[in-house]
Amino acid sequence: MKKIVFLISFVGLSLHAQTNVTSKNISNVNYQVSEENVIKTLSYLTSDELEGRDSGSEGIEKAAVYLENLLKENGIKPYFKTYRDTLSNFDKPAFNIVGYIEGTDKKLKNEFVVIGAHYDHIGMLQNGVNADVIVNGANDNATGTTAVTEVAKYFAKFKNNKRSVLFVFFSAEEKGLLGSKHLAAKLKEQKMDLYFMFNFEMIGVPMKDKGMDFYLTGFGKSNMATTINEYAGEKLVGYLPIETKYMLFRASDNYPFFTEFNVPAQTVSTFDFENFQFYHQPDDEFELMDTKHMTTVISKTIPVLEKMINAPKKEIKLNEK
Repeated sequence: MKKIVFLISFVGLSLHAQTNVTSKNISNVNYQVSEENVIKTLSYLTSDELEGRDSGSEGIEKAAVYLENLLKENGIKPYFKTYRDTLSNFDKPAFNIVGYIEGTDKKLKNEFVVIGAHYDHIGMLQNGVNADVIVNGANDNATGTTAVTEVAKYFAKFKNNKRSVLFVFFSAEEKGLLGSKHLAAKLKEQKMDLYFMFNFEMIGVPMKDKGMDFYLTGFGKSNMATTINEYAGEKLVGYLPIETKYMLFRASDNYPFFTEFNVPAQTVSTFDFENFQFYHQPDDEFELMDTKHMTTVISKTIPVLEKMINAPKKEIKLNEK
């Protein structure tokens, strides 16, 4: 997330063996989110070859090509003429990557849902840690990017989304949410009928005894959390008080969609200020990510997103002030 100041303690996490996780609630009960695929995407996005994915760099260009190819291979079309949405507010060539699956319902397809995560990070440091200068950005936010790829694969396979969905990988989040600011304004100008925006951020390690799978930023701004838990039939999401203290609702790519469209636009995360200490440091590496945990989070989120996307009316609403 963008410029968070915090004091946290580190708990080491080992890489788990590859498994498949199936959600009992998913409409396509035989569908599996493969931990092997999670590992494949995450390991590439966090590799030294990408040099920390700084916006406008050669490294993030490689990440962009990877994500474009993934969308293409899964039959997901670009929303614009190409997958690349060129930022108008950054001084180097930078691109959001935007895929599109049209809704199946002749009426509801005119309403849109945005599912996103930022794929940029901060690149390389002048003075590193133990000679390591590459800030790989595994937890922040290759994990969220990986989650979006798995959600996109699911809807591409079953084409069961009644509303139209944009799958967005944002650039220049670390520069001040520039990618999401650019795209939100652009879609608003096009008069998009946006139902909600759902953002993944830092889901690489589990929370410490919080009684929920993940938390939602801006918890009280809408009924999204309540609706998620109702759809899931369990407490997947809850409130983390410290996220209010650090104003995390305003710190990720959900926020520009909230300000432009005045609709529910929120971020899910499992970074709880106690479970990871390497924010914006070279040690934010693939090896510290718990891919079994990630696979579980994604697996539990997909059936909930399916119900959110396919609800006959807009059930998720902003709370009255």
